[in-house]
Amino acid sequence: MNTAWLSQINPQIIYLILSAVVALLIWIEGEMVKATLGKLPKSRFFHLISVIDTLWFFVSISVLYWIDLNPLAMTVPLAYAIYTTGGWIYGTVLLRRSGGMLDTPEDLVIPKPLVSFGQAFSVTFFALCIFVLTKTY
Repeated sequence: MNTAWLSQINPQIIYLILSAVVALLIWIEGEMVKATLGKLPKSRFFHLISVIDTLWFFVSISVLYWIDLNPLAMTVPLAYAIYTTGGWIYGTVLLRRSGGMLDTPEDLVIPKPLVSFGQAFSVTFFALCIFVLTKTY
């Protein structure tokens, strides 16, 4: 059994692989929101994905400072940070246009353009992760 690939595992490759998994989770999250017509799904799995999605922003920012990334790999946490920040801004604008304040989270209907934004990013981000993994290793 050839285990030479194990010697190449480092924090950078772990981050890249987990980022690809997060990209898949973002896609699943979008599909779940579509299935409920924009309402927040009442599912523990959905809530777990949402927490992971949010935490990954802070992980990505931390990775920029704590892990010695090669220049190509640095695009992954930067892309995620830009996506998250852009998503917060875009989501706020879309929600304001749709009527403003909500009494409860159950009243929230996530606009289709925001779901599409997230899913478009997830495909692009997944491709970026795979590209960086193949070019780096």
